Amino acid sequence: MATGIGLISGGLDSVLAVKVLQDQNIKIIGISYVTPFFNAKKAKQANKFLDIDLRIMDITDIHLEMVQSPKHGYGKGMNPCIDCHALMFREAGKLMEAEGADFLFSGEVLGERPMSQNFRSLMKVANESGYEEVIIRPLSARLLPETGPEREGKVDRNGLLNISGRSRKPQMELAKHYDITEYAQPAGGCLLTDRGYSRRLRELMDNNPDFDLRDIDLLTIGRQFRLASGEKVIIGRDQKDNEKLLSMKRDDDIIIDIADYPSPIAMIPHGGSEEATKISASICVTHSDAPDDQEIKVTYHHGGDEQNIWVKAIPRNKLENIRIQ
Repeated sequence: MATGIGLISGGLDSVLAVKVLQDQNIKIIGISYVTPFFNAKKAKQANKFLDIDLRIMDITDIHLEMVQSPKHGYGKGMNPCIDCHALMFREAGKLMEAEGADFLFSGEVLGERPMSQNFRSLMKVANESGYEEVIIRPLSARLLPETGPEREGKVDRNGLLNISGRSRKPQMELAKHYDITEYAQPAGGCLLTDRGYSRRLRELMDNNPDFDLRDIDLLTIGRQFRLASGEKVIIGRDQKDNEKLLSMKRDDDIIIDIADYPSPIAMIPHGGSEEATKISASICVTHSDAPDDQEIKVTYHHGGDEQNIWVKAIPRNKLENIRIQ
């Protein structure tokens, strides 16, 4: 029995790729990756009915290194799809060798994504991974060059498919064939495809090259500002944001709050100067229910210390120049 190592996102395409190979009595080992930008949640959900040997692998360190300087550049956001897919196959190849498996596969469909899944891109990913001869895309395999496992008879090429293009109708028909009624939607899997998030990530990389994983996690929270002195200020938009900021605070952070009016929590990650704290407190007042024309008592916490300062709100139109969009 042949064994295939598959990249499992949990979306319909990867699920169908597994089913097509299982029709040939091929043993499947799935692998789903975790980074700050995507997780294995959908893959775990899909595996409730796939019931394959699913391995979860955290590739944060090598993925972050790649994201900062991808060989083949980015998509519309900060998504280095070609480099990312090649990295995933490269890591899966190591597992293939360790397990003595026969080939790698994914649910990619020729032409489904014009930039990252056109013929040239699929071939480039395979080549860059170092495992070009053993990468099979079961849903489009008959439209792609024959691979080693097909020539060797480990996988029957005639049992693979020739789906192409952006229409989802062939996959939906195939889902009915396999009695698959629930599956994840194809969009929204990677934060790097989100343009707003990508702008924040690029801004972080440009202004804080020594950023850590928590700095990345903070990118999804609240309104964010970069002061002229270099400090970042994060203002919670709602109670959920406030709770997240408080749950993620460290001893070197400055936390700002207003006791006498409904207000957001503000954070200066890694701390800041006295002047930066004062400006951040004013931004906090601007986004609170406190009067704009009065000095307001603001409390800030740094380490174990707690102090009060009195500041006025900053006019909102003056904040646009320092807001991280």
